[in-house]
Amino acid sequence: MKGRYRYDEYNSEVSANLAFVPALARCLQQIGARRVFEVGCGNGSVANALAAKGYEIVGVDPSESGITEANRCFPHLRLQCADGYDDLGTRFGLYEAVVSVEVIEHMYDPRLFLRRCFELLKPSGTLLLTTPFHGYWKNLAIALLGRMDAHWNPLWDGGHIKFWSERTLRAVLLETGFQNVKFRRLGRVAPLAKSMLAVASRPGA
Repeated sequence: MKGRYRYDEYNSEVSANLAFVPALARCLQQIGARRVFEVGCGNGSVANALAAKGYEIVGVDPSESGITEANRCFPHLRLQCADGYDDLGTRFGLYEAVVSVEVIEHMYDPRLFLRRCFELLKPSGTLLLTTPFHGYWKNLAIALLGRMDAHWNPLWDGGHIKFWSERTLRAVLLETGFQNVKFRRLGRVAPLAKSMLAVASRPGA
């Protein structure tokens, strides 16, 4: 499954993503988006939490077992099996916002992945993307505490293969065509944040 991310092996990680829902909902409210597409919806827990707040959600994930579980738990949602590298815009149409939670760090080709997210957005639409935060003080603390093996864990099959800083993620978002890139840090104090939320927009028509 080269080039694909698999959530069926990481149910605990997917469940932990619910912690990001309040920040995502605040951003969606601020931009006035109602129709939202989630790329990498896993077992549907984030999509369901956003739908409960009144958002119209469509989601995809490449894991057949993950989507089977999502459809069993949340039959009222439109959650389908598709890859983040697929031509999703042609298949599903355009949306006011695209959400992707803790996915891009699993992608072999993040540029193609971001292009697909870009193509899902209406002009002036917004991408909300979270990924683990990596910065100087956090990485230093991990090293001093002797936690490098546990944190980077090369024994985690299908785990994280890209480790993003705000600088590198901003660069690839701008390269892909996004603009107005902003960041919010999520979890813990800012220098040791668990993750970061990138907010970026597709240029208007």
